[in-house]
Amino acid sequence: MKALVVDDSNTMRAVLRRILSMRGFEVAEAKHGVDALDVLTKGEVPDVALVDWNMPEMNGLELVTEIRKRPQYEQMRIMMVTTETGIKEVQSALNAGATDYLMKPFNSMQVEEKLALLGLIANV
Repeated sequence: MKALVVDDSNTMRAVLRRILSMRGFEVAEAKHGVDALDVLTKGEVPDVALVDWNMPEMNGLELVTEIRKRPQYEQMRIMMVTTETGIKEVQSALNAGATDYLMKPFNSMQVEEKLALLGLIANV
C-alpha cells in the first residue's frame, strides 16, 4: 500500500509516516498542496493521502478540490487531518471530495481506525 502525507509541519509528517510505516505503507511526503501535486504526477497513485488543511502555497481544501478534478485519482482515498474542527469545515472537505476527516490532536489508534474504516488495513 502507498500513502502520501501532505503537511507543512515536519513533525506531523514524521508522526504520520511512522504510524503508516508501522502498518506496512510506503510513504511519500509533501510540504503543501503544490508540492503534493508534483509528487503525485511523478509517482504511482497512492491508496490514501492524509492532507492537512492549513498550509502555504495551496491549502488542503484546494488540494482536495484539484485532486478530484483528475480522473486518475478517482479511487484514491483522501483523509483530511487537521485542527479545523467546525462542522462547516468538515462538510466543506467532504463536499470537495475528502473521503474522511481526522481532527488533530490524534493518536495512532485513531489513525488506524480511520484506515480500517477506509478498508486500507484490517480492523484494529
